[in-house]
Amino acid sequence: MKGYKNYPTEKFDHLKQLYLTAAEKYGDKTLIREKVDGAWREYSFHRYAADVDALGTELCAGGYVGKNIIVTGENSYAWVTAYMAVISGVGVIVPVDKDISSEEMAHIVNTCEPALIIGSASALEKFSGVADDVDRICFDQLADWIKRGNDRIIAGDRTYLDAQVDANAMSMLIFTSGTAGVIKGVMLSHRNICFNLSEMCQMLYLGEEDHFLSVLPLHHAYECVCGFLAPLYRGCTVSFSEGLRYFTRNLREVQPTVMLCVPLLIETMYRNVWKTIRKQGLEKKVLSAVKMTNALPGEKMRTAAKKKAFARIHENFGSKLRLMLSVGAPIDPDVLSGLRDFGIKAYQGYGLTECAPIAALNRDSFFNDASAGMASPNALLDIYDVQNDGTGEIRYKGENVMLGYYKMPELTAKVLRGGWFYTGDLGYLDENGFLFITGRKKNAITVSGGKSIFPEELEELLTKNAYVKEAVVVGYPNEKKKDYDVVAVIYPDYQKAKETYGQNFAESQLDLELKKAIAEVNGAVQSYKRIVTYVIRTEEFPKNFSRRIKRVGIAESAYGAYLEKIKH
Repeated sequence: MKGYKNYPTEKFDHLKQLYLTAAEKYGDKTLIREKVDGAWREYSFHRYAADVDALGTELCAGGYVGKNIIVTGENSYAWVTAYMAVISGVGVIVPVDKDISSEEMAHIVNTCEPALIIGSASALEKFSGVADDVDRICFDQLADWIKRGNDRIIAGDRTYLDAQVDANAMSMLIFTSGTAGVIKGVMLSHRNICFNLSEMCQMLYLGEEDHFLSVLPLHHAYECVCGFLAPLYRGCTVSFSEGLRYFTRNLREVQPTVMLCVPLLIETMYRNVWKTIRKQGLEKKVLSAVKMTNALPGEKMRTAAKKKAFARIHENFGSKLRLMLSVGAPIDPDVLSGLRDFGIKAYQGYGLTECAPIAALNRDSFFNDASAGMASPNALLDIYDVQNDGTGEIRYKGENVMLGYYKMPELTAKVLRGGWFYTGDLGYLDENGFLFITGRKKNAITVSGGKSIFPEELEELLTKNAYVKEAVVVGYPNEKKKDYDVVAVIYPDYQKAKETYGQNFAESQLDLELKKAIAEVNGAVQSYKRIVTYVIRTEEFPKNFSRRIKRVGIAESAYGAYLEKIKH
């Protein structure tokens, strides 16, 4: 490959080795910052390691060795301390979404049979009536547990300090339903996670001077590994956001250099900047400054010039932001290049919990904005069962591939074959090794002649229309045609309709706009991909952590409206 370099990284067998080395190397440097009673409280690398050791010691004394232990609640120092204490010498950590439904919660508890639940007060309340016989520790109580554990260490208890970590055993169990509705427990080892950390940090530069603002939930592998463990690994600082409600305030206070975000957040921030630019009549001036700074030789000179020329824009991102990473769903490539035009590097990757979580990533020195990225230095990406158009199922091989699905041997055997993880996603690789994802194998609609339609392609085109806020494309069998009708389920942008036609716009006016949107898409795709009709959805689609639409049940719920539509 041409045009890129790998950054040097240190390799660890397990996370216990990692956090102890980080404490020795970075000492009193601040690792974690969180808001407590309106003020930022700081915890050093050394303090973190000592608290992990003390909590781990007390958990061992409590009889939790070898047990499954749930951690749930808001991003906090307590969360990451409990996580590391459990995974590095006590048992198996099971991170659980604090906003999980009662049905999913019951399923997870019944499946993994935890011996202990550690969480915030509000999160523990949701477990009321579920597994009442399971021990509970509130985050507020952890200080007492840490104190008692520290007393044990002073008295000579080395149970936890001397505990050996099996790098290849299941140490982390993450339950994920994705967009298909099937809850799966992904079994990960220390080796999976440590391999991913080393590989990721070879592709993107992270340094001791970097400061992360953590806005995504830690129960998700993406934020836990890339947004917490990676800063710990590279000597960075992490400040936990108080929540999206306070996001703008936290940006100003923290002035981060790095942020991990879902595409929706990045796209919204970028488009708000341009909305302000146009409102102030500065579009020509800004475009001229972009052209001028892009023409400067040398990356350092360009970066410095952009930071000065677009200082007011940088203030919207906290003034010091240099790097944004997007994983979880595809992002508009124009947004990535547009952010770099302002002097903020922005890249996307391809993550799956089963890959702990990074399977592809764009390097900061070699990237393609339209691509999900490329394989890391010591991993492989491949396309299986290639079709005539060059696409096929994406498969991946690397030391970060999961051990399997918890208590689901048949499903494990289906996706882990010959050392490869078969992702269920469809795509292709270009001549430079960049991965392009075209859709999900399970979402494909097969029409006459055995041709496949990938809904994601049509959905992306539809949502470019101003009157289409969200769309899901489905296929319904048409007995008369002996084929499938391709149907768009659309959640319209009602605000746009009001702006155009007035507060009390007519259904016929919106119908006309949506028909135009369908016609635009049909004019841009091959004839067999054309959308037959659309049905309206009056509320947003349900979404997962990454703000990706949960597709399960959507086709069924819209079927009645489709039948009514084709009658007329």
